[in-house]
Amino acid sequence: MAFGVLIIHGFSATLDSVHSLVEPLEKQGLRVSVPVLRGHGEDSPEMLRGITWRQWMKDAETAFIELSEKAGKIFVVGHSMGALIALNLAAKYQGEKLDSIVLAAPAMRLVSMLGPGRPLHFLAPVLKTFIKSWDLSVAFSDRHEKSDAVHYLWAPTDAIMSFFDLISFTESRLHDIKCPMMILHNRNDQTVTQDSIDIVYNNVATEHADKEVIWLERSEHQMFCDCEKEVAIRSIVDYITKRVNGA
Repeated sequence: MAFGVLIIHGFSATLDSVHSLVEPLEKQGLRVSVPVLRGHGEDSPEMLRGITWRQWMKDAETAFIELSEKAGKIFVVGHSMGALIALNLAAKYQGEKLDSIVLAAPAMRLVSMLGPGRPLHFLAPVLKTFIKSWDLSVAFSDRHEKSDAVHYLWAPTDAIMSFFDLISFTESRLHDIKCPMMILHNRNDQTVTQDSIDIVYNNVATEHADKEVIWLERSEHQMFCDCEKEVAIRSIVDYITKRVNGA
């Protein structure tokens, strides 16, 4: 049986943010697909304006279906917002084409107080009316590292609000998800809170034996480009290889 891996990047991110995963997975004989979600990979973040999470979901689902025509079983690896999309794909395709999911820094709770589940979230719709764009923070443990190669430096407010909607929608579906999963997160993450792991782990219907959590001690949000990227990549390759060999 052929196996495939769908890698889904995060909000405002470029493919460079997850590119380091591709070669190690391909060396295992896996078919790898890394789609660009709508509004991403462009010269300007302005291309995100007016784009909604349902379009990102559609892009990922299209890539999943195309990959499933070449591979009997699919692993979905999602980073940050991409992890939320992976969870939604699992809710729809688990038990069929989808084998398992890998959630890297799943963005269930953001450090921003304006995000869903955070104290000031009620202000987000108000701010949207007069703030048209938000600056995005550096996402490396080394603050001198440049971020523009892996994500936009700002994003339109309406796209951020749609990202917020995806968080809320995904949380409402966690109880429907029962596929095996591995979760990776960074103790030093200044974008996604650590309790995001608890929210996923404690609310999915996946059996305890089929859930695994790995912590990175020094990395910031962009774990596949940061100081512990080799650990993150090896953890994912080992997880997927083990499942392939046990199939």
